[in-house]
Amino acid sequence: MKTYQSFEEISRDLKLLSLERQIALEELKMVKNDFEESLKPLSMIKNILTTFGKFGTLMLIKRVFK
Repeated sequence: MKTYQSFEEISRDLKLLSLERQIALEELKMVKNDFEESLKPLSMIKNILTTFGKFGTLMLIKRVFK
């Protein structure tokens, strides 16, 4: 436990903790928005098409070098 010598130190640490809390809340909001975006149907279709595209490219490369 930290021992404080003045009210200024306490005030500074409280302000720092408040800012850290605000940053953590904003990061949490970003994670939530990213998660919601990943669940949207258009995003899911895009991910599926990207996966199939990579798989198709791999199969094409295998046929070319066979």
